[in-house]
Amino acid sequence: MTDVPVLSASGLTTGYPGVKISEGLDLTIRPGSFTALVGANGSGKSTLMSTLARILNPLDGTVLLDGEDARALPRKAFARVVGMLPQHPSAPEGLTVAELVARGRYPHRGLFGSFSDSDAHAVDSALAATNLVELAARPVGELSGGQRQRVWIAMALAQTPRILMLDEPTSFLDLAHQLEVLDLLAAQRLERGATVVTVLHDLNLAARFADTLVVMRQGGILAEGPPADVLTAEVLLEAFELDAIVIDDPLTGTPMVVPKPGTESKAS
Repeated sequence: MTDVPVLSASGLTTGYPGVKISEGLDLTIRPGSFTALVGANGSGKSTLMSTLARILNPLDGTVLLDGEDARALPRKAFARVVGMLPQHPSAPEGLTVAELVARGRYPHRGLFGSFSDSDAHAVDSALAATNLVELAARPVGELSGGQRQRVWIAMALAQTPRILMLDEPTSFLDLAHQLEVLDLLAAQRLERGATVVTVLHDLNLAARFADTLVVMRQGGILAEGPPADVLTAEVLLEAFELDAIVIDDPLTGTPMVVPKPGTESKAS
C-alpha cells in the first residue's frame, strides 16, 4: 500500500440480508481529507460507513484499500490502517479509561499479546491528545457522557489508523463538546496526516470542519465535493426537504445553512 492509503468503493451495494440500502455506489475517500457523510435519517450514511470499515459485508461490489479488495486483507492488517468508532460503543463494566484506550492497540499486538513500548507510547499520546491523563485510572462507567466519548475517541487514536472513521461522534453532546471533538479530529488530520471520515447531522458543523461533503439521499450519493459547492438551496431541498438559504459564516467564511421560518427538516 502507498504511504497515504486510498479507501474506495466500486459498484457497492450495502444493506443486510433481505434489506438493500444502497446500490451501485462508487466513492473515493480522498487521502488526507476530512470527509463528512450527511443526509436525512435513513439515507444510508451509517450503513455505507460500516461497509467501508468492514463491519458489514457488501451485498455486491467491492471495498478497496489502495486498489486491493479489503476482504482479502487479514483483519488485523486492515485495522492497522482503518479504524472505526461505531455510533453506540459499549465497554465491559469496571474497565478503566486506560484499559479501554489500550484495547485500541489490539491490531498491533503479536500472537501472545505482549504490550510493547510503542503500544504504551500510543496509549499515552492518545490520553494526552484527548485530555484524559488525569482520568486514566477512573472506571469508564463513572464518567460523564462527554468524557466517555473522549475515551472512545482516544481508543480509536491509540489504534493509530491512517484512516479514522467515526459514526456520529458528536451525538448527545452539547455544542461546546461537539466543537471540542471536531477540533480534536481536525488536529489529527493536520498533525498525523490522517484521513478523517465522519457521519454528522449538523450541516453547519460539517461545513465548518470538513473539506469534503458526501450528501446521501435514499441510499444514493446526491452530491459530493467541497462544502461551498455542495451546500446549495437546491441540494438542501432535495436531500432534506429543507427550504433554506445558504450564507457565509461570519467567522469562518464556510457555508451556513439558515432554514426559512416554518420549515421542517429531515436533517436531524
